[in-house]
Amino acid sequence: MFRQVVIATDLSKESTAFINCLGALKNYGTKRCLLLQIRLPGESLGMVNPYKATVFAEYEKILRNQKKILEKQGYDVETRVLTGFLVDEVNRIAVEEDYSAIVAGAQKYSLSGDIFFSALASDLIYIAKKPILLMRIRECTTAAEEVLVKTVCSDISRHVLFPTDFSENADVAFSYVEEMASCKAKKITLMHVQDRDRLSPYLENRIEEFNEVDGIRLQNLKKILETKGNVEVDTIIRYGTPAVEILNAVKDRDVSLVVMGSQGRGYVKEFFIGSVSHNIARNSESSVLLIPAKR
Repeated sequence: MFRQVVIATDLSKESTAFINCLGALKNYGTKRCLLLQIRLPGESLGMVNPYKATVFAEYEKILRNQKKILEKQGYDVETRVLTGFLVDEVNRIAVEEDYSAIVAGAQKYSLSGDIFFSALASDLIYIAKKPILLMRIRECTTAAEEVLVKTVCSDISRHVLFPTDFSENADVAFSYVEEMASCKAKKITLMHVQDRDRLSPYLENRIEEFNEVDGIRLQNLKKILETKGNVEVDTIIRYGTPAVEILNAVKDRDVSLVVMGSQGRGYVKEFFIGSVSHNIARNSESSVLLIPAKR
């Protein structure tokens, strides 16, 4: 499924934290990793001096350590260094060298502002032409006010949530869910949200009718998944604001991975990502896999 992946990392403690949990990718067939270390402009040896040489040596140490972590998890690892905010370059490499997906760490979005590591993931979801897996990272502070970093939902095969609006892009994303069911996904929940803003007030009287039709659609998808492997499959239909209902389901059902198409029924070709999937990518407690539309 994800035979070889690009792992976009930087020099932060968050990057090492999320790399430590990437063993879960083996459940989806990953064997080879391209570890791309992203350095900010000026974080190179462009102006050589003793201080910069010391910093550069530290960067090399971080990269070797990250590579060693991945190799211990059983991956064949290649490393490269990019300097600058080169999300276009990450995307180009993934496409031209035919990688299965791009993997990045991402803290939950905060109104206090994104750190560079989060900004990298945020920028990638706008332009990625390959599936992008955002491994969720969270900071916690000890009583001594020491900041620790930990990953959440590292077992991304434990409980997969697939929200669908039955659009063409959702169908593309479902093909990945099928492969997960054939691999080692333990539980998959299929979800549809009746969008209150689209139905209220003139179509609210037809909610039961819509629920019946969409319930049958979900059951048909469930039957497909159940033929793929030994996986538990559940279905849910909600009424409300799609992003809010999906985020609630992630929390209430202890979801480890959300799989979504990056555009839906409201897709406008000038936009690179739909507002719902963008919201989920930034705010979900779980990791998120976004599948781009065929453009």
